[in-house]
Amino acid sequence: MSVLTDTPAPGVLRVLIDRPDARNAINAAVREPLLDAVTRAQSDPEVRALVIGGTGGMFSAGGDLPSLVGIGEQAALARLRDGHALVSLLWSYPKPVVAAVERFAIGAGAGLALLSDEIVIGEKAVLGFPFIRLGLVPDWGLSGTVARRAGAEAAAKLFAAAANVPADRALALGLADHVVTDEAVMEVAIGRAEVLARLAPGAFARLKLRLRGDAETALRLDREARDQAACLVSPEFAEGYAAFREKREPRF
Repeated sequence: MSVLTDTPAPGVLRVLIDRPDARNAINAAVREPLLDAVTRAQSDPEVRALVIGGTGGMFSAGGDLPSLVGIGEQAALARLRDGHALVSLLWSYPKPVVAAVERFAIGAGAGLALLSDEIVIGEKAVLGFPFIRLGLVPDWGLSGTVARRAGAEAAAKLFAAAANVPADRALALGLADHVVTDEAVMEVAIGRAEVLARLAPGAFARLKLRLRGDAETALRLDREARDQAACLVSPEFAEGYAAFREKREPRF
C-alpha cells in the first residue's frame, strides 16, 4: 500500500504517504488511496480530526517528475484535475486537518501540507517551491495557499526564487504554525489534532467554509491546471527537467 492509516489517538485518523523509497513522491498510486481515505473519514463520525504525514521520517518530495516527461497536454490536464479533487476536498474539509512535516515538503508535497488547518514542522525541515527552475508554475493550489498565509508579494518572491524555506522562516512568514524538534513532529501533530478534535464540529465546519470559501474560487484551480498543462509540454520543462537530472543550472 502507498497510503497507510491508523488511529493514534481517540478521534484522530492519521494518513501517511508510504513511498519512502521514492521520498514519498505523489503519483496516482498515492493520490487515489489518499483521496479515498480522506473521503471516507469525512463521513465517519468516529473521526474528528486528521493528521497527514509520511513514512520514513519525511513528508513528501512532491510530484513524480519522471512520469510527467513526454506527457501530452490533455493527459497532463486530466492528471492535474485528478489531483485537484484532493485539493478541493482538503481545502473545504469540514474537520480539522494537521500536517506533520518532517524533513521536507517539496512542490506538490508543500501544496498538500499548506491545505491543512495547522502545520507542524521539524526544526531542520524545509518547504520547497522549485517550480520555476523546472519551467513550471506552482500547482496543488499553492498560488492561493501561500498568498493567503504569507501575502501576495511574499508568495511571488518565494516562487520567483524557487525558494527552499527553512522552518524558522516558514514560521515567520506564516507558512507553518509550530516548529518543534525533528523527533517530536508527529507527536506534536497528533496532540494538536486531539485538541482540535474537541472543538464543536458543526461550528468548526461552518467557520472554516466561511473563511475559506470554495476551492475553485479561492485557489483558481482551473486556471492553475491549464497553465501547468501548457508548461508541461513546453521546451522549458524539457530543459528544466534535464537540468534537474544533470544537477546543473537550467538554460532557458
